[in-house]
Amino acid sequence: MADDVAIVGAGPAGAWAAWRLTRLGARVTIFDGSHPREKPCGGGVTKRALDLVRPALAGVSLPSVTIAAARFEVDDISADVPLAEDPRPDGGLAVFSRAAFDAALLDAAVRAGATHVPDRVTDVNMAPGGVELRTAARVHRAAWLIGADGANSLVRRRLARPFARSQLSVATGYFVHGASAPEIVVRFETDPSGYIWSFPRPDHLALGICAEANGAQPGPLRARVAKWASRRGLATGARLQPYSWPIPSLRTSDWEHERATGERWILVGDAAGLVDPLTREGIFFALQSAEFAADALGAARDGPRMYEAHLRSAIYGELSHAARLKAGFYQRPFLRLLIEALTHSARVRGVMADLIAGRQPYATLKRRLLATLEFGLAWQLLKTWRG
Repeated sequence: MADDVAIVGAGPAGAWAAWRLTRLGARVTIFDGSHPREKPCGGGVTKRALDLVRPALAGVSLPSVTIAAARFEVDDISADVPLAEDPRPDGGLAVFSRAAFDAALLDAAVRAGATHVPDRVTDVNMAPGGVELRTAARVHRAAWLIGADGANSLVRRRLARPFARSQLSVATGYFVHGASAPEIVVRFETDPSGYIWSFPRPDHLALGICAEANGAQPGPLRARVAKWASRRGLATGARLQPYSWPIPSLRTSDWEHERATGERWILVGDAAGLVDPLTREGIFFALQSAEFAADALGAARDGPRMYEAHLRSAIYGELSHAARLKAGFYQRPFLRLLIEALTHSARVRGVMADLIAGRQPYATLKRRLLATLEFGLAWQLLKTWRG
């Protein structure tokens, strides 16, 4: 049993790993001077992600907006997709204040016995029998280290290798204070490849764009978001708080060489690159990897090898499929056909709803599209989708 674990990063991945490890009897210290905070994302949490953390959040009431439908746009056409038959928090997609959601997970970890040190870790090194972490105030030694510190992970930079710019997307936009909207909206963009989003949160609206980092600058991207929001009347008279943040977006070939473990250390969540490169959603994979890490350290001396095996069997394949499909997804002919299919086919809308909610894996996505009764429409769609 790993009886002394240091975790860098108190977001969902770090807090969930801490909660599970303390329940297994480990002494856990979480280092993070910035959490909880709002995140530059839509904030949608799928049912499968909520199911993972339900034991830690039992009895905790979190304000959320339950999304029953989404609108998808490209160019001048759009389609609406129901996400659940009834608008329940566990039926489709729940949107939280990420500050509140993250705080609840961190509080649960602390209540379970973890220690939260609100300091920024400035350096990490291997030490005899473990690892050494430095903050401005102290040096901390631990037997094991979990890096849950995001795309700019210090743990990754010190003990593995940083992400190349070609392996990143940029998420940038605005928190719109004093505004809301009745639905989520996703507008697909082809240059650069990505999408604009509008997600209603409990006390504000999250607007943003996610695009490949190569050649993309936050300023012009945010200007595109502001122009789109103004045209739709989403931010009239509201206070805009800008944000920008990198998100891992690995290619198919990257997963063959990815290294998320080493002697006495493990990377989880964004620090391990575990983000869907097509949708850029990462909360579920962050929580799932944290669970794998805690279970591996709790079950065996050879925890890193066990953790790596879990990643390769349960996550890498799915993300590799997503990366392969991404190449053909953000193409205008395919996107326009997709909107047409969503408009005319309830069965295709069901496939898309399940994909958004995390119920439809990429490995069987094309097969399921072909299994719809609208075979001709599905076949035309798949012929155009050359991913």
